[in-house]
Amino acid sequence: MIRSLLGGSLLMPGILHDLLTQDASAAITAADPLVPRAGHFPGKAKRVIFIYLSGGFSHVDTFDPKPSLISSQGKEIGPNKFLQAPKWEFKKRGKCGTEISELFPHIGEVADDLCVIRSMKGDHGNHFEATLGMHTGSFSFARPSIGSWVSYGLGTVNQNLPSFVVLAPQLPYAGGQVWSSDFLPGAHQGVRVVGGSEPIPNLNPSSQGDLQALELGLLQRFNRKHAQGPRASDSALNARIKSFETAYGMQREAPEAFDVSKETDATLALYGLQRGDTKGFGWQCLVARRLAERGVRFIELIDTGSNNNWDSHGNMQEHAKLAKNVDQPTAGLLKDLKSRGMLEDTLVVFTTEFGRTPFTDKPDAKGREHHAQVFSSWLAGAGVKGGITYGESDEHGVKVARDEVHVHDFHATILHLLGFNHEKLTFRHAGRDFRLTDVHGKVVKAILS
Repeated sequence: MIRSLLGGSLLMPGILHDLLTQDASAAITAADPLVPRAGHFPGKAKRVIFIYLSGGFSHVDTFDPKPSLISSQGKEIGPNKFLQAPKWEFKKRGKCGTEISELFPHIGEVADDLCVIRSMKGDHGNHFEATLGMHTGSFSFARPSIGSWVSYGLGTVNQNLPSFVVLAPQLPYAGGQVWSSDFLPGAHQGVRVVGGSEPIPNLNPSSQGDLQALELGLLQRFNRKHAQGPRASDSALNARIKSFETAYGMQREAPEAFDVSKETDATLALYGLQRGDTKGFGWQCLVARRLAERGVRFIELIDTGSNNNWDSHGNMQEHAKLAKNVDQPTAGLLKDLKSRGMLEDTLVVFTTEFGRTPFTDKPDAKGREHHAQVFSSWLAGAGVKGGITYGESDEHGVKVARDEVHVHDFHATILHLLGFNHEKLTFRHAGRDFRLTDVHGKVVKAILS
């Protein structure tokens, strides 16, 4: 019945699968889990665009200049640890003079909008665990994604689109757990979109206009009647009903949101797109702006996946191709948001799971290994000071030297910018109150405007 009413196979195994498969094990506290809600205090950010470069980009080759690595090239600092100079030159960018490498010339153009954090730290050096930690705050166990926490805390202002959308052409390390709602109500799970000529498969309904409205109205009556009485507190059932309602609304709004054909030539060029492009990182960035305009709370852009990513063990020159893919679109997104007045209430996050070693096990090695002890990320937009750097790594970029920002602190700061006390955004599950930052985290107040 559902298949015929919503149009063939509609969103299975795609969007609707993502909306429905996560079984919410805790009670939904409101009839509509996505109703718009206020935070604990007025936040500067209304939404987040979370750019995630899968695989671990090298901090000492991108955003953390280390002149001493150049002068100490090949120097042995421990057993099988030989310092390796950065492969790209750093230059001062913007009026602020923040040093960014030649890998990101376009991002360098928007340096005055960036808060570059050079003292990030994680707890794990494996991709799976580090990816899990950056997205859920847990490096060991499945937990709700940061996007799900934001959706749970704020709801959505557009009931016809998901509150949490993930633009991911390939699965990252940790797979769908990256956008899972886990024990939060299932309506807060991220919805994955892959791009291409049909970003949402089988969206067109088999019944049109008034006929479909009548059919769905009848289905909704049956569903609501079924949900009464002893089933009223069945969170999984309520999540499924809400998901079907969202899916119906998506038939009207989603195709238009993902269709960039009506954008001007100038806008397409800003993102490095050719007219007719329906995939690629430029398309992801432009669609992110369009979703942000339409009320989506949390939009994640995942660059590449687990098979073709920033994990440059063999040759750091792989970074050049990868950087070219994301550099102009990312800068274009910031410029576009700013020109439309949206950067004032949109928080843009640019991060990865860890950095890469400033040293290698051989003097002539061409690649770098995993490095969670210190790495770089940046924030821009709502409530963040632009044109600054925060924290420092040591002279060779091996450890944090000053103002450590742990992943938990990073998350606490993002939630603060959205108007949340991270210690109070909790959900009771299995007899205890859970939160994104677990029992850790402090807001990095020095970077707040």
